[in-house]
Amino acid sequence: MPYTFDITRTQIMGILNVTPDSFYDGGAYGSPEAALARAMEMQAEGADILDIGAQSTRPGSKPISAEEELERLLPALEAIMRQMSIPVSVDTYHPETARQALACGAQIINDVSGIVSEKMARAVKDYGAGWILMHNAGGADAVPDYRPDVVTVAGNALREMVKQAQAFGLEQTQLCIDPGIGFGKTREDDLALLAHTVRLRIPGVAYLVGASRKRVTALAGEDGRLPATIAAHTAAQLGGATILRVHDVKEARQAATLVDFIRAEV
Repeated sequence: MPYTFDITRTQIMGILNVTPDSFYDGGAYGSPEAALARAMEMQAEGADILDIGAQSTRPGSKPISAEEELERLLPALEAIMRQMSIPVSVDTYHPETARQALACGAQIINDVSGIVSEKMARAVKDYGAGWILMHNAGGADAVPDYRPDVVTVAGNALREMVKQAQAFGLEQTQLCIDPGIGFGKTREDDLALLAHTVRLRIPGVAYLVGASRKRVTALAGEDGRLPATIAAHTAAQLGGATILRVHDVKEARQAATLVDFIRAEV
């Protein structure tokens, strides 16, 4: 059976970067041993999904080849897959990396490319995996002119991406959309996307928000990025977000649990 995203409750996706240059924790988990230890820690803290990335997408980062990405990824992924009991996602836009990661046991591909490529669709379909589709019109270093507004443009793009993925044979339940906070967006754009989650949701499709410690959270001050992350994610969760992608799993799990209790009373 294909992977099915759970949209009945809010899930926490823990971020594990096995990169030397990610903006928050680059280099901290470069060895398989360190990556495994952090993965197990996040699982114990309440993560529902683990998301492993071997290529930084921070502003100013340089793309790397699938070969280099796999050299970083596979040792950590192989160690983690032997012990994890929660689904593992791999953050990549290379179809070659996706295929090898899925063959190793990963269940989700978190694709930040902003496109629905046939090669990636085939890989996801062949392995019955989940596929996260992000709105990314400009990358981390360029901001397009969104007219009439970023919410309309991103919403239309995400709906079209879901249609394209379904045309390649993917089930709606295998898909998750992501508005791409911080990817080709100004801080004002990010705030608009967080405020209007309800307009961006597609019925029956999982919805991921990843604002964790990004530039928009610095509006609360550089030392306030963690509480600002929780505030941003709470706003999105109240709008219907079903997955929160975070660095700080314990705090995110606690906050999301309370918000789910509140939503149940509304």
